[in-house]
Amino acid sequence: MRMLFTAAKLLIAITLLAEVAVASPEVDARLAERLAPETLGRVAVLVDSARRETLPTEPLIQKALEGVTKGADGERIAWAVHSLLDRLRLAREILGPAAPAPELTAAASALYAGVDTTILGQLHDATLRAAADTSSAPTLTVELVVLSDLIARGVPPASASELVLSLTSAGVADATLLEFRRSVEYDIGRGRPPLEAAESWTRGALSRGPAPQAVPSSGPDRKIR
Repeated sequence: MRMLFTAAKLLIAITLLAEVAVASPEVDARLAERLAPETLGRVAVLVDSARRETLPTEPLIQKALEGVTKGADGERIAWAVHSLLDRLRLAREILGPAAPAPELTAAASALYAGVDTTILGQLHDATLRAAADTSSAPTLTVELVVLSDLIARGVPPASASELVLSLTSAGVADATLLEFRRSVEYDIGRGRPPLEAAESWTRGALSRGPAPQAVPSSGPDRKIR
């Protein structure tokens, strides 16, 4: 009888251990090396949630590592990772279940920068329309990267969104969008107000149409006219 009782306890213990193993999230080695145990546990759960939802996990890992590099405490790191996960979920809700990881990541960054969810949906729709009209249409990932960069350089979110949406609707190519970003950055670096620079380069890019055209990498007369 005693042997049966001991065997039953052993079976229960093995079952519990198996359940814990299944429930325990997979921990990225980079996180394990740099996060405190309590923070690691919270971040690992969030990364595992993203993995199970087939959302990109690398941005979450990088966000946690960025927090460590900046000296943030565990609470702040966990909060930042959780907020990013929420934005990735919202991005997928707006862009659809087929949206690839780069688009979701860029969309999450744009949302953080202050881009309205309505604009995000409009950019998505405009990109699809442009792709149907021209083979040189821009990609949503590049549009969102450019948009976030404009905002980071001081262009108001609503104005930056309107300008990038106009470029997307016109079907300008990725190459033109990236040159547009560099040109705006150049002018801002020379002291031109961010919105004025962005509006001027938008007019120039729109005057070209969808065909890409390189802009000189330096010099005072790098204007799209």
